[in-house]
Amino acid sequence: MTNDHWKLPPFAKQDMIFDAIPTDDRIWVPQAPNVWFRPLFLDTMGGAWFNLLRVKRSGVLSRHRHPGPVYGYVIKGHWHYLEHDFIAAPGKFLFEPPGETHTLVVDSDDEMITMFNVNGAMIYVDDAGKAIGYEDVFTKIEMCIAHYESVGLGKTFLEQYIR
Repeated sequence: MTNDHWKLPPFAKQDMIFDAIPTDDRIWVPQAPNVWFRPLFLDTMGGAWFNLLRVKRSGVLSRHRHPGPVYGYVIKGHWHYLEHDFIAAPGKFLFEPPGETHTLVVDSDDEMITMFNVNGAMIYVDDAGKAIGYEDVFTKIEMCIAHYESVGLGKTFLEQYIR
């Protein structure tokens, strides 16, 4: 018996498996002062992405909303949304319904790492809820490519995370 039944179908890509928290800090893409993300999976067909968000400062990160659902899992540190009274702590899973506006706040300078699966986009809003900017899978890819080229990993380094 051969292992032909394990072959990939035409046009399918290989499985992905790697260390989620990298040992090479160059893999973390800067997003704001003391805020980085690490791409895990960039779904260009579905318009979604998985990433780790790492923060090394206290303060308000952003007020935003999403047109699609968001799922998160806290790995390290603590944070909360101004609009809710829960604390996101290690081991906590969260679901953000589409359309909700929330403001992410980190209360400590201790490192925070949370895995997020964002479906659709992240729309940044002002205090009145007016859209002032956005991120989607394609802007995330652009940020990654620019960063990976600047730190010597190269433009193609990101391809391993794109499906």
